[in-house]
Amino acid sequence: MLFRTIFSRLTAYLKLLKNLFVWSLCVFLILGLPILCLAQELEPRRWSHLPTGTNFLGGGYAYTEANILFDPVLRIEDAEMEMHTWTVKFIRTFELFQKSARIDLTQAYQEGRWTGLLNGAPASIKRRGLSDSILRFAINLYGAPPLEGKEFAAYRAKVDVETIFGTALVVHLPTGDYMNDKLINLGTNRFTFRPQLGVVHNRGKWSFELTGAVWLYTENNDFFNGSKLEQDPYFTAQTHLIYSFRPGLWASASAGYGDGGKSTINGVEKNDRKKNLAWAFSFGFPITRQLGVKVAYLATRTQESIGQDSDSIGAAFSIFW
Repeated sequence: MLFRTIFSRLTAYLKLLKNLFVWSLCVFLILGLPILCLAQELEPRRWSHLPTGTNFLGGGYAYTEANILFDPVLRIEDAEMEMHTWTVKFIRTFELFQKSARIDLTQAYQEGRWTGLLNGAPASIKRRGLSDSILRFAINLYGAPPLEGKEFAAYRAKVDVETIFGTALVVHLPTGDYMNDKLINLGTNRFTFRPQLGVVHNRGKWSFELTGAVWLYTENNDFFNGSKLEQDPYFTAQTHLIYSFRPGLWASASAGYGDGGKSTINGVEKNDRKKNLAWAFSFGFPITRQLGVKVAYLATRTQESIGQDSDSIGAAFSIFW
């Protein structure tokens, strides 16, 4: 009887260690950084259940090529862009009102080159520096109870079907490099607020996620050559289908759409309403217990005569403690 009891307890302990290891890998790969894209992003697993009282640190790189369609008044033709983006992201999870919550801080450094014809003559410019800092606060209102350590691992191991509903607020801070005598900048010189609502349904190895958001822009009173820039709200929706082959190894397909964002300069409305389609494919896999990696491809296509068609590839890693 004594040996049976010892064996039973040892088996239970090993099972718990296995669950902790499995969900450590999953947590790493949940935190893959989004590929940065102007006014459009596709980020799967942003509402996923994370253990509370935990810190996460991630880094990533993205390369973007784009064809840009400017307002004909600017006399810019055949415009193209190449952008290198290096990103660092920190996340802290905690309990708030008996719900699981998190706060994210993301900072990117970018190096870009724009080429095209200006008044029929070849021209090019380069920019390098910091982009606007991004803060995000999120709370899961339904599902994803606030749990730590062993309790979190045990809960995740037994849940096969669940629905999580959350809300978030993203704030873009005007901290990026900005020059008011230049039309193209890495920073925006204004605040942008993005309220978000999201839901994710997990069933076995499949997960379906849906997020809706609206971009709300403050005025830029120091726009190009001292002009005043105002912009209408920009509405976005994105969805993700995720399949987990085994713990830590997963793939996702994503799609998104954005509409709105017409701008007004010095009281004159511009014909630059944005309608963008976006799609992405992501793949996550573990390297070690402490290191997970995500690779992704993202494409956007404008549905208007003014806008941007872009293709991006990127990779990210994350650690936690």
